[in-house]
Amino acid sequence: MLETEQQAFRSRSNASAEQIADLEAFRLRLVEANTVMNLVGPDSLPDFWNRHVWDSAQLLDLAPEAKTWADLGAGAGFPGLILSIMLKGRDGAHVWLIDSLAKRCRFLREVVDALSLPATVIVGRAEAQSVTCDIVTARAVAPMEKLLGYAQPYFQRGAQGLFLKGERAESELIEARKSWHFEAELAPSQSDVRGRIVTIRSLRRARSTR
Repeated sequence: MLETEQQAFRSRSNASAEQIADLEAFRLRLVEANTVMNLVGPDSLPDFWNRHVWDSAQLLDLAPEAKTWADLGAGAGFPGLILSIMLKGRDGAHVWLIDSLAKRCRFLREVVDALSLPATVIVGRAEAQSVTCDIVTARAVAPMEKLLGYAQPYFQRGAQGLFLKGERAESELIEARKSWHFEAELAPSQSDVRGRIVTIRSLRRARSTR
């Protein structure tokens, strides 16, 4: 089953043999690490290639010219580690993997070092970093209203946002507009019919009416 899903991913993404090898090496490390700490739900591992890899890699189709990415609340490395594997070897490509939990960052750093990925792991709060990038992204971190607060400093330095969201994406945007002004576009996820990818531009905080 995993081999079939791997082949399906390779067909959809045009991944090279080297990228597939790196992704498989990452998968094996994730499976091992997940036995001692909760990085992802164990039930999601059999669907690794679609639920995690393709879900993450599809972002590249929406920002094909972007070279630098910041993944807020990077967790187990989705989407950031996947993006760094797919961007490996591209001139100027770099991904910042930012997470506030040190043990998750140790895992991320081990994978980055083992696979020689163009990525930097940062332990700390997302909104406290001074990273400049083309795209700021996140998956399963916080509702949109709060997530935009974490991402605001990156927008101020010129980034656009690409956020992986579920079936509540539209309602989260409605709620977020109470606190923020922004331009938003929604695209269907290629990995889950319930999912949405939210593009955010021109973010600024709304004036309080109090």
